[in-house]
Amino acid sequence: MAALTRIEEEFRRKTRRSAELARTAIDSLPSGVVHDSRYILPYGIYVERAAGPCKFDVDDNRYIDYFGGHGSLILGHDHPAVRQAIAASLANGTHFAANHPVEISWAEQIRAMIPSAEKVRFVSSGTEATQMCLRLARAATGRKKVLRFAYHYHGWQDDMVSGYSSHFDGSPARGVPADVAANTVLVRSRDIAELQSAIAAHPDIAAAILEPLGASTGMVPIRTDYLAVLRDLTTRNGIVLVFDEVITGFRVSPGGVQAATGITPDLTALAKIVAGGLPGGAVVGRSDLMDLLDFGAAARSGTEKITHFGTYNGNPVSAAAGLAALRYIATTDACGQATLAAEILRRGLNELFESLGVPWAAYGQSSALHIFMNPSRRPCALDGFDPLLIPAEELKARPPETLRLLRLALLVNGVDISGWPGGVTSAVHDAAIIDETLAAWRKSLDMLKADHVIQG
Repeated sequence: MAALTRIEEEFRRKTRRSAELARTAIDSLPSGVVHDSRYILPYGIYVERAAGPCKFDVDDNRYIDYFGGHGSLILGHDHPAVRQAIAASLANGTHFAANHPVEISWAEQIRAMIPSAEKVRFVSSGTEATQMCLRLARAATGRKKVLRFAYHYHGWQDDMVSGYSSHFDGSPARGVPADVAANTVLVRSRDIAELQSAIAAHPDIAAAILEPLGASTGMVPIRTDYLAVLRDLTTRNGIVLVFDEVITGFRVSPGGVQAATGITPDLTALAKIVAGGLPGGAVVGRSDLMDLLDFGAAARSGTEKITHFGTYNGNPVSAAAGLAALRYIATTDACGQATLAAEILRRGLNELFESLGVPWAAYGQSSALHIFMNPSRRPCALDGFDPLLIPAEELKARPPETLRLLRLALLVNGVDISGWPGGVTSAVHDAAIIDETLAAWRKSLDMLKADHVIQG
């Protein structure tokens, strides 16, 4: 067994109760986790409470949180308006198996904020939302193929897994039928010529779906003019354009990327912020497409209605949380505050990297943070890094052991980032929190140097 680094020794010293829980979890949960991104060696932290920009583990360690509920908490943890709405809803019950008034108000609020939202259908997750978008597109067009973009994430269902983190050759991921994978047309998200050729070669494309900020919430960013070309090509070829705004909806702006760019898709998949951090999602879009779910519209047209059930669609507690969060976002500068926090953090990190001689770069759009770990040792001058000029494969590359020890070192110093590596900021990541974060990064980088993990 390899000797522990000082980082690992310090992490284990500070997280003894988490270690005990991790050992117990292995007996019941595959790898001891319920979400792949929470898997890290030697084990992940176990959190028991959270407030504002911070969360606290079972060992009473405090962490500034950049996981942000996987992107769902733009208002931070336990926001008063959301908490009060949840409490009031809980007092009335958790599930009615009936229509309820709040679902109407929730849908109306979404329609008022998202440009593509002529009608709304609630689901329980982002994965369900993207799957429903594909079903609507296939029903509307009578076609079967899906145009997707390498590295863009749209959930874990069969249609979406090949070409996200592996199987870029079109082969099926394990457990996915080959004929399902064969219905994916995969292209790179920066090459207009490749896009044009793919559409010309496949007249049976029903839908084109992408993260409009770029793969992994802008880790591989794309230009607005590329979106404009895609919008034009899909319109001219009868392809349903789907924006996956599961993370970017209500974050990039109150109306998502589509409001910020002025480019409106036919359908949009929403989740995370839309339900105020509780489980929930929505499909929104053009009325004629959404009417494929409508009993009356099907009867009038003499066509088969798309069947859609879902025990937790429009759950009253999620509806109350979502409505409270969206109203707050719509009437305040929450998006702007989160964006400003990320801008200050990215600038501070780049100054830190340069001062310590670490050839990394912090970048991102809106309230997203990405760390370019520079596997090819490119020059990363403070104002000279442009992710649009770097191949997607290189932006996505991260030395696994360096990343693991970076995350452990940051946890030791009180910061929790995602495994992108990076994360998201919220409206409550204020100047003091950003300063504390930068100090923790400095200590963590010093630890990585002392353990000879990085040079600089």
